[in-house]
Amino acid sequence: MTKPFSMSETAQSGTQPPAAPAAAPQSPAKAEEAKQEIAFDIQDLCVFYGAHQVVKNVFMTIPAKSVTAIIGPSGCGKSTALRTLNRMHELTPSARHTGKILLKGENLYGPGMDATIVRRRVGMIFQKSNPFPTMTIAENVLVGLRLNGIRDKAFLARRLEESLRMAALWDEVKDFLHKPGTSLSGGQQQRLCIARAIANRPEILLMDEPCSALDPIATAKVEELIHALKSQYTVVIVTHNMQQAARVSEKTAFFYMGNLIEYAPTEQIFMNPKNPQTEAYVSGRFG
Repeated sequence: MTKPFSMSETAQSGTQPPAAPAAAPQSPAKAEEAKQEIAFDIQDLCVFYGAHQVVKNVFMTIPAKSVTAIIGPSGCGKSTALRTLNRMHELTPSARHTGKILLKGENLYGPGMDATIVRRRVGMIFQKSNPFPTMTIAENVLVGLRLNGIRDKAFLARRLEESLRMAALWDEVKDFLHKPGTSLSGGQQQRLCIARAIANRPEILLMDEPCSALDPIATAKVEELIHALKSQYTVVIVTHNMQQAARVSEKTAFFYMGNLIEYAPTEQIFMNPKNPQTEAYVSGRFG
């Protein structure tokens, strides 16, 4: 009978056990992807409004401190999918979901996960700018902090300036912070809403078509702001504007009829998509 292999016998005989095969070297892109922190891990997400299924079996991982764009025609489920990332869809009584979403490893819908805390960690910028009409510019920015019981005037003053600077708005409004937020232009109002979200220091910013009502100059300012913010925040943006997605994002997801058709680096989606439906959409043949 053959004796079992013995490390001590190998050492005594002077021979060495066969070396394990070397792991194949990773490509730079794969290595970078492996070490990048994941903000959201979306696993088999389905979303329903009543009996109508809006999002179907979506799997995605969204990297942290980068910009991810979600594109697709109207009614394809992209805004609904976005809203599940901070539980905003729960505000619609008929909405329900299945599957799992992990926020930096934590189950977003797990027991004990408070939706209010989730929305503090994951801020939302809406399609239409919505400054509070009865509040000044300063009050609009600080409303979330004050609702959380913060009263320190020095702290609030610092946070006000920091947030407006981060939203590239401080120099434009610093001399009339007492004026109503609604006195600003449309583009300024949208940046004010971004400053309001930033003031709460979220980890992630969700943007649901933030430039759809803005002129090209205001749109360019918001896009510059998105580029600046990604060094500190994860940004997920829904947009109908494919040129905007190409300009601002590192990765792009294409949704169609509730399905995630393709999700890849933005350059690949627009220059060399793998799915014929993606190619038809980004080339303008439908949508």
